[in-house]
Amino acid sequence: MQRHRRGFLLVSASAIAWSTAGLFTRIIHLDAWSMLAWRGLFGAAGLAAVLAGGRGAAWRDLMRLGRWGSVDEADAAAQEAIRLAPDRASTWVAASLVALAGVALMVGIGREGGILGDVLALGMTLTMAVAMVVARHFRDMPFLPAACLASLISGVLSWPFGQPRAVTGQDLLLLAMFGLVTFAVGLPLFTLGARLLPAIETALIGSLEAPLAPLWVWLLFNETPAAATIGGGLMVVAAVILYLAAPQTLRGAAPAQK
Repeated sequence: MQRHRRGFLLVSASAIAWSTAGLFTRIIHLDAWSMLAWRGLFGAAGLAAVLAGGRGAAWRDLMRLGRWGSVDEADAAAQEAIRLAPDRASTWVAASLVALAGVALMVGIGREGGILGDVLALGMTLTMAVAMVVARHFRDMPFLPAACLASLISGVLSWPFGQPRAVTGQDLLLLAMFGLVTFAVGLPLFTLGARLLPAIETALIGSLEAPLAPLWVWLLFNETPAAATIGGGLMVVAAVILYLAAPQTLRGAAPAQK
């Protein structure tokens, strides 16, 4: 129970950290490529600082994993995700469907970013699903060092497509907070928490990010969310409560490993 409670708190904290992404994109007045460039660089620097406390052990694990080892681990993670789906069908199916309906109600279909935006969001969701399984079932995989390198690469690749040098001191401070909160804070919390919870619970608790995002905009800008946003957010919260309140025998999720 203590491990489960600690995992719940860690994943919830990561959802809170990641829910600030929309707020930062709202208050930072830069083009998307410039924002991605600085966010990636600051995020990589923050993760590198976090990993420095491990005296290089995580980086050595990443080097030993190798290129093909990374592919093998990703393939094994995908197979594990597929295996979990038919083996664990129970209360989590209902909770997941309610949460999915809530998110769909909040964002709509092609409402803001068009169909392309929906496709990109779906792709991000699928990659996060694999990441949850990797963090939960493959604890020896150097998840954070790989994320640090990915963040650095994304920042470098985004740099030529924007105008990252045309940034004010205030924007630079906000960009630093953006990268540090979402990467150096949110990602380690998520990784630690995901190792203590079943992947199903990690996904459901992580979905709290969706209803929290408009909350920050409402608090800081006094911008009242639309009725669909409020209704969808309540559905997501209800789905999480539904799942966590169900008896362990009805959840169908594998217990956390010791």
